[in-house]
Amino acid sequence: MSKKIKKILKGIGIFLGTVVGLAVLFVLVLTVTEFRPKDVEEIEILNEASQKVSVGDSLKVMSWNVGYAGLGENADFFMDGGASVASADKEEILANVQAIMTEIESENPDVVLLQEVDVNSTRSHYVKMKSMLDEALSQYESTFAANYKTLWVPYPWPNLGKIHSGIATYSRLDQISSERVALPCPFSYPISLCNLKRCLMVNRIPVEGSDKELVIVNLHLEAYDSGEGKEAQTKQLKELLLSETQKGNYVIAGGDFNQIFSNVDASKFPQTSEDHWMPGSIDVNEFEDLQMIMDEDTPSCRSLDKPLAGSDKDTFQYYVIDGFILSSNVKVERAEVMDLEFKNADHNPFLLEVELQ
Repeated sequence: MSKKIKKILKGIGIFLGTVVGLAVLFVLVLTVTEFRPKDVEEIEILNEASQKVSVGDSLKVMSWNVGYAGLGENADFFMDGGASVASADKEEILANVQAIMTEIESENPDVVLLQEVDVNSTRSHYVKMKSMLDEALSQYESTFAANYKTLWVPYPWPNLGKIHSGIATYSRLDQISSERVALPCPFSYPISLCNLKRCLMVNRIPVEGSDKELVIVNLHLEAYDSGEGKEAQTKQLKELLLSETQKGNYVIAGGDFNQIFSNVDASKFPQTSEDHWMPGSIDVNEFEDLQMIMDEDTPSCRSLDKPLAGSDKDTFQYYVIDGFILSSNVKVERAEVMDLEFKNADHNPFLLEVELQ
């Protein structure tokens, strides 16, 4: 073998060794900095609210997956079969945040359950969405639970980068506690380093004139797993809710289930292609006396396989995957998904009006 060939092979070896070494170093850094929440963690309640709640009171609750303000009508997303990693520029992110805040303020709910709220992420151009919401909703008590926090997501290309995001609850009602309850993670090491660590946020409000509590649960269950993650997370959610109802508490759990309840007529928004993301299903019979609420007349989510703007909206892929689970002592007066035509987020907000009986 000539010296020239040996030199070339040596250079290739050095290059490959460097690439492997950098990859190993990157995994080690992610391992050291991995987000490792405890099974249950206390959450700080920011701001102060003085509103009390009593039996017979009516409440308005809004749940909305706001898609980190980056999934408006012009967006598609690679995990849904689209081409983009980040479809919105910074100006669009800011405009979407403003529109989301305006819609919340116009509805003036007592409790707001938000999912996919970014704190400081590459995908939302480091717009401090949570801080903006906290300022706009300063009359509410604010709690936040991270469910996606990683130094860097190295895929695809261009990559997702740094992500710090989670679920946020805003309450005009005076809360006594808030907890982050970890949910099972279906992803194994090292994929888990760059993936979501999902959770429930459980907030408690004393019910005046009784020894009971109003328990508000904010949730965002698994989306892109093979099904076992959704099943395990749904089971834990069910056990928590049934435990609270057995105490006689008032329970309102709402958010993005990434599943459709079995009591919903799925034929109204059928699966148009096997290539599209497909939601799971929750058997409502397994939830005993709990009320399983979805609005089957208005889609709560749209596919991100392509932008909605410029597409045939009549044949687009829509989903019913956002909803509420209520204890039997909570009377439903209104349950309606607001049709905002997915202009500023890939989900529509869900409004619930109830009375505590």
